[in-house]
Amino acid sequence: MKALIFAAGLGTRLRPLTDTMPKALVPVCGKPLLEHVILKLKAAGFSDIAVNVHHFPDQIIDFIRKNNSFGINIQISDERDRLLETGGGIRKAAWFFDDNQPFLVHNVDILSNVDLKELYRTHLSQKSLATLVVSERNTVRYLLFDNDGRLQGWTNIKTKEVKPQGLSAIEAYRKLAFAGIQVVSPPVFDLMKNVEQRFSIMDFYLSNVKNQIINAYIPDNFNMIDVGKPDVLENAGAFLNYYGK
Repeated sequence: MKALIFAAGLGTRLRPLTDTMPKALVPVCGKPLLEHVILKLKAAGFSDIAVNVHHFPDQIIDFIRKNNSFGINIQISDERDRLLETGGGIRKAAWFFDDNQPFLVHNVDILSNVDLKELYRTHLSQKSLATLVVSERNTVRYLLFDNDGRLQGWTNIKTKEVKPQGLSAIEAYRKLAFAGIQVVSPPVFDLMKNVEQRFSIMDFYLSNVKNQIINAYIPDNFNMIDVGKPDVLENAGAFLNYYGK
């Protein structure tokens, strides 16, 4: 199985740590975030992983090489010339996903107890373009799903913004927060052919909700932590100590 780790971000919320290193190499419990995610993927059976890079790319490349790619096949999707956002990052790595099989996409700053094998199996059992790990948690931005767990829209409850434009009766939909983990099917690349170079994968999904099935995946007893700010690092360490490093 193949996967893509989003590690190209600037990590602005983690400054000043990310003034001298990429977010992917910020340590938690003595190991960089990237290592935690790679080992989780490897344990779940993902033996081919692409890592996209932009901010301090050479540090990430050197780290992977020094660790002998953790005994699996790890390739670099190079975005050092231009950060392509999540949608552009997936399309940039299309060359890597050449086996016509669904692939997993995982944000480098997300630590969770999700069963990635079960997530992948669930996606295979459904005829969907993507399966998104989501949960009921307090946030400002929510994805909107119908009773069948199919994505219909997005809203920012603070600004009252809604996507796609014209979506009404949003109170009828289930509001769930995206966890930064998803499985994507190969037809996504054909749909991306005429999209601009730099784009958000979520905006892409929202522009295709009428014609494509994008499903929610709500894990049982789900817990996660978004390591986005320095004050979260201590909590991240406690999280890993509880759920296993």
